[in-house]
Amino acid sequence: MPEFSPVSFSEVWERTLRDHPDDIFLIFENLESDTVEWTYSDFNKEVSKVASLLLQHGVQSGDSIHLALANCPVFIAVWLAAVRLGAWIVPSDPMGSAEDLLSHIERTHPKVGFCAKTRSEIYKQACGSLPFVEIDEMSVAPELCDFSEVGSWPAPNVFDRAAVMFTSGTTGLPKGVEITQANYAFAGHVMAAAASLTSKDRQFVVLPLFHANAQYYSFASAIFVGASVALMANFSASRFLQQAVKHEVTAASLFAAPIRMILARGEPVDGLKLRHCWFAQNITQEQYETVTEWFGCRPRQLYGMTETIPAVLTDEKENPDPSSMGLVTSGCLVDVQRPDGTSVDPGEVGEIVVGGEVGISIFNGYLDAPAITQESFRNSWFLTGDRAKRDSNGKFFFDGRRSDVLKVSGENVSIVEVESVLAEHPEVLEAAVVGMPDDIRDEVPVAFVVPVPGKDIPSLEDLFEWCEKRLTKAKRPQQITFLDELPRTSVGKIRKYLLLEGGEVNDNIDQ
Repeated sequence: MPEFSPVSFSEVWERTLRDHPDDIFLIFENLESDTVEWTYSDFNKEVSKVASLLLQHGVQSGDSIHLALANCPVFIAVWLAAVRLGAWIVPSDPMGSAEDLLSHIERTHPKVGFCAKTRSEIYKQACGSLPFVEIDEMSVAPELCDFSEVGSWPAPNVFDRAAVMFTSGTTGLPKGVEITQANYAFAGHVMAAAASLTSKDRQFVVLPLFHANAQYYSFASAIFVGASVALMANFSASRFLQQAVKHEVTAASLFAAPIRMILARGEPVDGLKLRHCWFAQNITQEQYETVTEWFGCRPRQLYGMTETIPAVLTDEKENPDPSSMGLVTSGCLVDVQRPDGTSVDPGEVGEIVVGGEVGISIFNGYLDAPAITQESFRNSWFLTGDRAKRDSNGKFFFDGRRSDVLKVSGENVSIVEVESVLAEHPEVLEAAVVGMPDDIRDEVPVAFVVPVPGKDIPSLEDLFEWCEKRLTKAKRPQQITFLDELPRTSVGKIRKYLLLEGGEVNDNIDQ
């Protein structure tokens, strides 16, 4: 892969606009299956008009803009307009509560906000005196804004802030991750190379835009090489493959949970042109074989965080292993270390740490939290909090978060291992395991299981026997609860703290 020379994301857009003005940039399909498309040149005109709107609201270089929008062209136009003006976006979950939105707004002091007309009442509760623009997210009108185009653009610096993205908050108060212009450019550079992306490719985006995955892995990479993007208003498991055929997509990015949903609710189709698909988090070998048959390509696992910018681990194109997070991505620095900072030996479990140049190849720190930022690094290595081991060939294998290791009567028990065993059961779609306090053993694993739709629910006796044959005594779940679905964040991460609290989960099927 060619060496990366730090460049602003604004420059990346301008370069691609110059090289591919008449190539398709964006196709959008709304909830009614209506579609609209723009070339790079046409969409840049809309970006310029949106920039005029931002300027009217007093947005200048260094100012922030709050976004509470579902997947829609306006999100992309505001993002690119902000980038070109040297401003920065604060994308929030559009379905978040007024309290969540208020927290993001109060911490970032935006000049203007954007929300959907259908959720404007909740937004009003959150934004206070903040001026905001109501958007029809599902509109497929070719013009996004009726303002005149901007006459001239500033030249943002590579280290200028381009976004603050808040972590999903599965365990506590979200941290604001500062993303620079160069960070977006680096993500596009690395992820395009990792997927062998060219201007002839078309990314398929069904994951939410406010999350790093869609921005880094799909849009930034497409813009970097002049590829196109087919953006869906939401993710539909039953229609995913039909939409992929309809829009002739060649590349996609998913999590394990959406893949399981596609296998449970979808069906194979003819005419797919998918040649590449990223996915995060493990799926079973049986699920992998089925999805490979349905997709017509071998999906490749990756690993990354909002803070790491690109996916720093990506599985190889030839013979990918669904149980492996892959190898160190070209252009990235990754190690597995012990608590003292020394590298582990092959097969030894340690913490994944990521190196890089702050503000270029790794995030620029946490918003207004220098102490937390400093604590997140050790000897210039970013501490991910994720555990893994690697084999003699350099392949990484996930072993859970630091918090995913239970102490059962003094024995270390990996939650990931227990979940994997349960998920291998033919009548289990997915499983989550958490630790429950125990007076005798300190804590014990308890499991929450989602059965495969359309099949008989397995008996508790069957599942306990399944675990007994495959797990040592300390690792066996002491309780198993059946759920319709697991409580998740909007991007599919399981909110495990809700399982034991008993909040925000569906009624049990059986217990």
